Amino acid sequence: MAEQSWDVVVVGSGAAGLMACLELPSHLHVLLLSKDSDPSTTPRSASRWAQGGIAAVTRPNDSFQSHIEDTLVAGAGLGDLAAVELLVHDAPGCVERLLELGMAFDRDGKNLSTTLEAAHSHRRVLHAQDRTGGALVEALEREVLLRPRLEQRKGVVAWQLWLEQGRCVGLAVLEENRLHWLTARAVVLATGGGGHLFAHTTNPSLASGDGVVMAWQAGAKLRDLEFVQFHPTALMLPGAPHFLISEAVRGEGARLVEESGASPVAQLPGADLAPRDAVSRALARRMQALDVDHLWLDLRPVGLPRLERQFPTILGRCRELGLEPTREAIPVAPAAHYWMGGIWTDLQAATSVPGLYAVGEVACTGVHGANRLASNSLMECLVFARQLRTIELAPGRPTEADPEGLITTTQLALPPKERLEAQISALRDLCWQVAGVERNGYSLGPALQQLRGQRRQLEASQAWRQLQIVKPGQSVQFEPAAVPALRRLQELQQRLVLTELLIEAALFRTESRGGHHRTDSPHAQPFWQRHTDQQRHRPPSTAAVQGTGPA
Repeated sequence: MAEQSWDVVVVGSGAAGLMACLELPSHLHVLLLSKDSDPSTTPRSASRWAQGGIAAVTRPNDSFQSHIEDTLVAGAGLGDLAAVELLVHDAPGCVERLLELGMAFDRDGKNLSTTLEAAHSHRRVLHAQDRTGGALVEALEREVLLRPRLEQRKGVVAWQLWLEQGRCVGLAVLEENRLHWLTARAVVLATGGGGHLFAHTTNPSLASGDGVVMAWQAGAKLRDLEFVQFHPTALMLPGAPHFLISEAVRGEGARLVEESGASPVAQLPGADLAPRDAVSRALARRMQALDVDHLWLDLRPVGLPRLERQFPTILGRCRELGLEPTREAIPVAPAAHYWMGGIWTDLQAATSVPGLYAVGEVACTGVHGANRLASNSLMECLVFARQLRTIELAPGRPTEADPEGLITTTQLALPPKERLEAQISALRDLCWQVAGVERNGYSLGPALQQLRGQRRQLEASQAWRQLQIVKPGQSVQFEPAAVPALRRLQELQQRLVLTELLIEAALFRTESRGGHHRTDSPHAQPFWQRHTDQQRHRPPSTAAVQGTGPA
């Protein structure tokens, strides 16, 4: 097969992308792309950072119906019943598949060990200490290396989807200093979420939502972008990343406290194990009332033996930063963690654009509704990747992209990389300020107009207009020294687009529900038990929920 032509191109090498490669029919020629900037390193996907676990019914006292109900209740009336049922019923089979692949889940004797997380009515969260995501990705990576007819390329930036007659037939990629085109009978986006749009986040820097933007630019339908889950317990130390402190530690007895020792969540049903959105709001309000930037998480009630056995990664990271959780409470605060919204897909992981599929956090399958039940996300990656077994490909073998000519651009008028990075940082601050844990229309409206103006200004710049000369079939080679600024320019434009879409959706939904809370409309409204849809060149609209979930 020609080097630039594939049956399927999978973009993203986290759990969703890896599982997609394993579930696609084995006779297909598959290309797996990762955008990590250093091809010699392991991709830094958000999947690898996941600590808590994977939810599945494996205990005799649990039931499918209970898992379904818990998921729908967490989804605050927007969970699609068919999608939730697919997830819950397929989950045990996915666990068996992982065991076959050598996934090393923790055990109690011969049985799989389970823990309790917020809003679960049973102990159904399987785990591998406190690095479940890392163990999962490693198991999948080992198997992907054995897959026939698969090539993996690292350090490749997906740039733009290629459409012909309304069908996705490939994409443009920036590989080293060359922008060129790949053709494919289908493209699978597994690029993860956009938590790094926010200044405070548990996500890696690569989680900038680029797949959502590419799909939107290609005309795909987006759904429920206003619903962002803020994890209540991210480590809060000046100058240190917002390292996630897994909810599982609270499931094992850890407690949130103020400086005085009082609980900031005592008033919530479920207290420390109330749904994440409720706990995050409670913490944010107490922090504001006390004029502090963090509260405290006391891990000592868990007990030293269990901490060392089940949470060694958390202990180790805290100790690296000079904290000793076995002797004192640690500082925590809410941070953006997971995006329930994304590219709309059906139950076969197909988007509204023929030939384009989406799996994992980049997709909005309907499973999570307005708020994700803890530990359903990794399982969603696995279950919906399995749906690609019946992927519909364009008929015939794709032809190799035949360049009309190599265009060598030696003098791009690019802003300095440092200036672009400063603009990205300011944009993240704005997103946190107006679209964080609590929002209101008085700040969302002006922010939306500001973003639209910034995007128009960028897209009118000489640097951006120069990049639009690249048409399908062409190949452009840049000066190597220009590539870092080129990547930042592309990233800034994508972040502007996606932050604008997020804020547009948050302004459109004039109620509070799940991960979306507006102080100027603090209650759920019956009319808004509907999805928010967005497409390019169309105003936001609503869509009915399939099936019935508790409002």
